[in-house]
Amino acid sequence: MSPMSDDRVIRHRGPDRLFHWITAASVIVLLATGLLPQLGVRFDWVTLHWSAGLVLVAAILYHLVRVIVRGSLATMRPTQADAAQLRALLGGRPLRTGKYTLAQKAMHHGIALLCLAAAATGLAMMVKLDTPLWTRNPYWLEADTWGGIYVVHGLAALCMVAAVMLHGYFALRPEKRCYLRAMLSGWMSRSDCAARHDPALWPTTAPPGRDPETRP
Repeated sequence: MSPMSDDRVIRHRGPDRLFHWITAASVIVLLATGLLPQLGVRFDWVTLHWSAGLVLVAAILYHLVRVIVRGSLATMRPTQADAAQLRALLGGRPLRTGKYTLAQKAMHHGIALLCLAAAATGLAMMVKLDTPLWTRNPYWLEADTWGGIYVVHGLAALCMVAAVMLHGYFALRPEKRCYLRAMLSGWMSRSDCAARHDPALWPTTAPPGRDPETRP
């Protein structure tokens, strides 16, 4: 993770930012097309809904392949340093962290779980739709099984609304805007990085051609 300049540090590379914003856009379209009709807003939402769902599935698969190839799956794994940070935070002594804070990791895992639940149940529900690739088969599963799928899908959607609101709230807080800027531009200022992150846990320099998040 070579610095962009003396006062900037790369936090998110272009492909990672692209994944984030495509995922965000597809989730917002899914929520709008899935929930607005329930509130009385009438429009032709079905095709737009499942199309956005396929975009989300493609984005998830792309992200999984990318992190596996880069060997950076461990970046979001809770560590002993996270536990120390939590103890310090509860004691009123916040510590500098690695690249991602414990709260950011929790948000990542929570949204990932909701996206996977919504995507899996949504793909199953597509069997009940006529598409250019297949004819609908509403009897593929038993009625009780379909009921469970609907419950999981709807619950994931409602929880995602809360998660999106929470994520947006913290992204817009003044002390967190450096992270929003990093997701837009890719970089953090070195002063913001030094104030929030421990260089021993998040090295911001690396040998030429190697990202410290990847395996040696």
